[in-house]
Amino acid sequence: MDENVILRSALDKNLKSAVTTAFLMLPESFSEEDLFIEIAGLSYSGDFRMVVGEEKSKVLNIVKPNVAHFRELYGSILQENPQVVYKTQQGRLEIDKSPEGQFTQLMTLPKTLQQQINHIMDPPGKNRDVEETLFQLAHDPDCGDVVRLGLSAIVRTSSIRQSTKGIFTAGMKKSMIYSSLKLHKMWKGWLRKTS
Repeated sequence: MDENVILRSALDKNLKSAVTTAFLMLPESFSEEDLFIEIAGLSYSGDFRMVVGEEKSKVLNIVKPNVAHFRELYGSILQENPQVVYKTQQGRLEIDKSPEGQFTQLMTLPKTLQQQINHIMDPPGKNRDVEETLFQLAHDPDCGDVVRLGLSAIVRTSSIRQSTKGIFTAGMKKSMIYSSLKLHKMWKGWLRKTS
């Protein structure tokens, strides 16, 4: 029973972190679909396999048929968030993009992402603490781009590690076959889009 409570708490925290991260990368006003695409794309941001080997519309293909499921998963988080005006009937959202609002959002990001942002923003030798860096970033018009850079750096490292493990686990031959099938699928998706 305790494990279920701990797991549920971790999952809720993860969902809230995904929403906050997406908020920082979106404009002041946007649709539910924009939000869900941003959230679904978080785990692909910086993944080198999205450049070569994956169909470019993968995230859209995940979200489009599942908007109702995303609504169910994130609806209560959106309605309870004091920084959001959630117009459920219109499927639109508005968030607080003031420096104060963005600072509040930045301070609730996962520590790993905060540290990665600090690494990007903090010039060598300055050694500012994370809170000071996030405060500065909250006032920066490129805040969302910096958050995206930080996220991409984390995902890129993980995706390279995952792919390397895959080669050793599956073997070189199976990995080459799998990769060629993924490239073929990507090529077919590209051809569909251009015709």
